[in-house]
Amino acid sequence: MRKIRSGVYGLNPLMDGGVNENTTTVVIGSSGAGKTTLASQFLRRGLESGEDAIFITLDEAPAQIVKESKLMGWEDIEEYIDNDQMVFVDAGGKQFSKFIQKELAEFVDDWAGHRARIVIDPLTPVLWSVEDKYGQRELVSFLLRETRKIGTVLCTIEEHGVMGDLSGPEIIIPMYLADNVIHLRYRSHESPEKRDLKIVKCRSSKHSRAWHPYGIMKGVGLYIMPVEDTTKRAEDAERAKGIIEEMLSKIPQEKTARLTGKALTNIYRTVDMLLKEDSWDVDPEGLIHLILQEYELE
Repeated sequence: MRKIRSGVYGLNPLMDGGVNENTTTVVIGSSGAGKTTLASQFLRRGLESGEDAIFITLDEAPAQIVKESKLMGWEDIEEYIDNDQMVFVDAGGKQFSKFIQKELAEFVDDWAGHRARIVIDPLTPVLWSVEDKYGQRELVSFLLRETRKIGTVLCTIEEHGVMGDLSGPEIIIPMYLADNVIHLRYRSHESPEKRDLKIVKCRSSKHSRAWHPYGIMKGVGLYIMPVEDTTKRAEDAERAKGIIEEMLSKIPQEKTARLTGKALTNIYRTVDMLLKEDSWDVDPEGLIHLILQEYELE
C-alpha cells in the first residue's frame, strides 16, 4: 500500500513510514491531549502535497478551529479555504447521523476522483446519537467505508472515564473498525507536564509497540521525540539556534528542489518560529531531524 506522510514530526517512523493511503486512523485522547492539533497537521501535510482537505467538525465552530490553527503556526490556512482546497462540514451529532444515512453517498459521489484527506473531529457524538451498539457499529462502518472511497480518513475519539481504559463502546467500536489506532495519554490534572503516545494498531505495517513522549509546541504542533533523546536538553536558546541554522545549511539544494513551494514555505516558517523561542526544553538537533525526516530531506 502507498504510504502518505502524517504531518506529525516523529510519527512516521513509528508507523513503518507513514499512514497507508485510503485507510482510517482513530486518535483517542482526553481533553487537551492534542487530538485536533494532530488532525489539523494531518490535513495541512496533505494540502502541501496537492491533496484536498475535508474537516468535519461536530464540536467546535470552523472559525475557532481556524483561529487555533493560526495560533499554532498554520498562518495560511485561510488561503486554502479561499481556494476551495479545504472545506469544513459543520455538523452536530444527530444532524450528522442523518446526513450519513441520507446524504453521504451523494457527498462521496461529488468528491469522486479527488485525493482527499478527511478529518472527523470528534466521532464520539455520532456514536452517542444511536442508542443500541449494533446501530452504532452499522452507522460508523458505513461512514468509514464510504469516506475511504475518496481519500484517507482520520477520526478523533474522546476518552472519558478511567485513563487508559479503551473498552468503552464509544471507543471499542471505532477501534475495531479502524485500520490504525493512536492513543494520546494525557493526565491534565495529575501530571500536566507528561504526555505520551502509543500506536495501538497499524494494519499491514510494522509499528512501534512502546509508549513515546510527545509535546505540543507553537510553530511545530504535536511532535514525538525518540525515547533515547528525551533526556537531552539545549543549554540555552542561542545554542539551539546555532544547531538549527547549521543543520539547515547542510541540506543539498537538489533535495529542497523536489518540494512544492508550499511545503518549503511551511518548513521555513516553522524554523523561523523556532528561532524566536526564548527557551528550550527539548533537544533542538533531535527536533530538526524529525522535521527533515518528514519532508525526506536527509
